[in-house]
Amino acid sequence: MCGIFACHHHPDVISFKPKALQLSKLIRHRGPDWSGNFVKNKTIIAHERLAIVGLDSGAQPLTNDDETLALGVNGEIYNHVIIRHALGDSYKFKTQSDCEVIIPLYLKYDIDCPNHLDGMFAFVLYDAVKDRMIASRDPIGITSLYMGRSSTCPGAVFFASEMKSLSEVCDDIITFPPGHIYDSATDKLTRYFNPSWWDGEKIPSTPLDLLAIRKSLEAAVRKRLMSEVPYGVLLSGGLDSSLIASIAARETLKAQGGTSTSGNLTGVDEEGHLSGAASWPRLHSYAIGLPGAPDLIAAQKVADYIGTIHHAHTFTLQEGLDALSDVIYHLETYDVTTIRASTPMYLLSRKIKAQGVKMVLSGEGSDEIFGGYLYFGSAPSKEAFHTETIQRVKNLHLADCLRANKSTCAWGLEARVPFLDKAFLELVLNIDPEEKLIKSGKIEKYILRKAFDTTDEPGATPYLPHEILWRQKEQFSDGVGYSWIDCLKDSAEKFVSDEDFATPKPHWGDDVPTTKEAYWYRCMFDEHFPTKTCAETVMRWVPKADWGCAEDPSGRFVKSHVSAV
Repeated sequence: MCGIFACHHHPDVISFKPKALQLSKLIRHRGPDWSGNFVKNKTIIAHERLAIVGLDSGAQPLTNDDETLALGVNGEIYNHVIIRHALGDSYKFKTQSDCEVIIPLYLKYDIDCPNHLDGMFAFVLYDAVKDRMIASRDPIGITSLYMGRSSTCPGAVFFASEMKSLSEVCDDIITFPPGHIYDSATDKLTRYFNPSWWDGEKIPSTPLDLLAIRKSLEAAVRKRLMSEVPYGVLLSGGLDSSLIASIAARETLKAQGGTSTSGNLTGVDEEGHLSGAASWPRLHSYAIGLPGAPDLIAAQKVADYIGTIHHAHTFTLQEGLDALSDVIYHLETYDVTTIRASTPMYLLSRKIKAQGVKMVLSGEGSDEIFGGYLYFGSAPSKEAFHTETIQRVKNLHLADCLRANKSTCAWGLEARVPFLDKAFLELVLNIDPEEKLIKSGKIEKYILRKAFDTTDEPGATPYLPHEILWRQKEQFSDGVGYSWIDCLKDSAEKFVSDEDFATPKPHWGDDVPTTKEAYWYRCMFDEHFPTKTCAETVMRWVPKADWGCAEDPSGRFVKSHVSAV
């Protein structure tokens, strides 16, 4: 990942440049390898780079030959090799960066260029000839991006990878919507991503194809191994991360024994071959938890089985508590479930980066796509089940994607999420939701488990041990150790008095915390981001009470959980 900050149509951009560079520096943790900037007319683009592909030549902002186009990107474009081949000699590339393909795509397709990208990204592109800026974000919002305006600088529009870079200069900030593109020529946001499954009220009826699910997820993992630096996998021991780790281990071995068909470019070619993947001789996996945590035990079983070099890290309750304020600063949220799960991930990311790793694969998105949260077992119908999955996918950028992106980027680490691959989403979200229902004889995410169950395939090597493949859903904040959430609740009781809890802050308006834990987090958020416009970018998890959802987001409070409290 990287960090971008940009301002278009500033009345005095030269005078503003020192402040812009200071604001960009606030997100240097996202890109500690290099800093660059571009200034022309009334526009500035600043960039903090994390180098993963095109190490020697991919410094940003990227420009065309005559520097009339400038591009600042945070992300990875997995199909860049295919795009380069398709463009042929029509554009003269200056670097081997995967992101440079956005410039010729803009020249060819204008604001439809994001539709031709397969990856996770947030970018701003300035066209000096037209004095025009466009900005866009990937379809699901894996990569973070914010947009702001200032009443003291009318006409200007600001963009940044994190809200903290805008909070000082903007009094109007929004989370840039995923799957959209902004065009300064019209001053409008337009949704470019229009998949067949977008309308959650339209219930699909495509028959189940288990082999298609397996092959599609394998392809999604394969393309995300595009890297020129050592990479690893986050392995909690749950179904999702374990499947990703298993596939990654297989694909890494294939890549090491294969031959490149793409010259010295790193990526996946037209035939689906992975080339230029850099790794150690064996894949490394990483897990974290309190001593004796369920996830640590399960993760070790998986690592032993798939043959990764495994790194199991522990943290203490006090270390978790000590990190809370920093976690909230980096996450830019006060949502309870996000903070609970982000803290261990934040601590683990620091350990991983210290070992020289810059990129990891992670398992976010599966529960939203397959309806894997335990409360989905109370869905009254397949129609309601499907509608809820689509809504959860649409909100991922405010929840699990935000957690994965910012927890890792806090330490200059990039997380890639195969489950949110466009082709995989198109396949799985069009399956008849009757197949996904949690009912008698079918555990949550049954079809995903069944797709990778090789029991009936003679001679096939199982992807995972049976007890892992069929292990019940354990939310990350629970799996790191049940005492973690208990400790947070107990600490909130100490820090928030009954009197304070009964007296919400006036500026909170209707967004009033319903627990002392939530109150505590909101107070810490306000210390970092005191303005109302910052709080308006936050979405809190709201329980689906009509499905029996408890107020507490922990999976243990769902009656079907084997460790229900």
